[in-house]
Amino acid sequence: MKQQACFLYPNILGKSVAKGIMAFLVILTVYFLVLTLVSGWRFAQGQFFQFWFYVVSLALGFGIQFGLYSYLKGIVKQKAFAGGVLVTTGATSATAMISCCAHYLTNILPILGVTGIITFIGQYQIQFFWLGLFFNFLGIIYTGSKIIKFSKQ
Repeated sequence: MKQQACFLYPNILGKSVAKGIMAFLVILTVYFLVLTLVSGWRFAQGQFFQFWFYVVSLALGFGIQFGLYSYLKGIVKQKAFAGGVLVTTGATSATAMISCCAHYLTNILPILGVTGIITFIGQYQIQFFWLGLFFNFLGIIYTGSKIIKFSKQ
C-alpha cells in the first residue's frame, strides 16, 4: 500500500509562521516609516485610517507569502537531506521566491501615490491597492500549490 504524503512538517511550520508574522510587521513598519518621513506622522496616521483595510490586507498577504515561501524552503531542505531529489529543489525555491516577491512593486505604488511622488498613481490609488491584493492572492495560490506538489514527491 502506498503511503500518503505528509503536508505538515511541525518543526518547519512554527518557524515559518514566525517568519510570516515578522514579515507582516516589517512591511507595516516600512509603510509608516516611508509616509512619516515623506509627509509627517499625522499624514501617515490619516492615510492608514483611510486605507487601513488595503494596507493591512497587503501586509497580511506579504506575511502569508513569506511564511509559505519559508515553509517551502524548509521542506525542500528537509527532503534534500532525507535523500530527496536535489535537481528540482533549486528551481522550485527560486520560482516560489520570484512569485512571492516580484509583484510587490504594485504594492508600493499606492504608497508612492499617497505621498504625492507620482500624481498619476495617486489618481488610481484604490485600483493599485486592488491590483496588489490580486497579485497577493495569485502568489499565495502559486506558492501553496508548489508546497503541495513538492510534498507529494
